[in-house]
Amino acid sequence: MDPFMQAAIEEARLGRAEGGIPIGSVIVHQGRIIGRGHNRRVQQGSAILHGEMDALENAGRQPARVYRESVIYTTLSPCPMCSGAIALYGIPKVVVGENQTFMGEEGWLRSRGVAVEVLQDPTCVHLMRDFIAAEPQLWNEDIGEP
Repeated sequence: MDPFMQAAIEEARLGRAEGGIPIGSVIVHQGRIIGRGHNRRVQQGSAILHGEMDALENAGRQPARVYRESVIYTTLSPCPMCSGAIALYGIPKVVVGENQTFMGEEGWLRSRGVAVEVLQDPTCVHLMRDFIAAEPQLWNEDIGEP
């Protein structure tokens, strides 16, 4: 398995172990991880700390060129908020663990010139399916459903 997707999966598992939603992300620049994160909405009482947003926050302030040379890995297809941040910072490529349990804004990202690669990784699928079955109300809250 790709070591960067494996790192994103580790983040997802950490988020679930903390009582949160199992979505993880890493940002890779020139072959090294510069930001790691996981969905921490529950843990932090946050409206915006999805996995990708947490990874961006943890990458910290970077020159624009760094983001424009980076790849973001995420265990789940990115939602509109996270896709907007990816586009805002000019990240040129997203590697998605899976989009079977949730289809984010992949088409919109592609229309903005972002390369999107979807792995349909079984571990990512199982993490989300198990979570959604166990916590449907929390999942709906995370994606803005009533």
